[in-house]
Amino acid sequence: MSNLRLTKTQILEGTWEGLLSDGRVGAEPPLLKVLHMGLEVEGVTIGSAQDGLGWHLRVPIPIKALSDGVQTFVVVDEKTGDTLDSFTILAGEALAEDIRAEIDLLRAELDMLKKAFRRHCIETMG
Repeated sequence: MSNLRLTKTQILEGTWEGLLSDGRVGAEPPLLKVLHMGLEVEGVTIGSAQDGLGWHLRVPIPIKALSDGVQTFVVVDEKTGDTLDSFTILAGEALAEDIRAEIDLLRAELDMLKKAFRRHCIETMG
């Protein structure tokens, strides 16, 4: 199980940004990957946070991902496979009535719940 905590700070100029911490000072940055439609997003950077107690994560939102519908991005700890967070970009007409948008959001939430449940089972059995 990962001790990493990821908090979104903003989306600015096509880049999703967040603060990542694990409570350790001076630790090496973790290995992360960001997935969109099962493929790894390129150009993800992790730099030291200003307070020195974590890292600043920057995820460029690919131009190809900006299209009608719902686009979900998932941030994963490569070491543990844990999902740290996800974010969604919505675009196009009448998304409130689009059942596909709801299904995509539910699928992302279900994936996070499945991983949390598996961690819980491992912790209680081990």
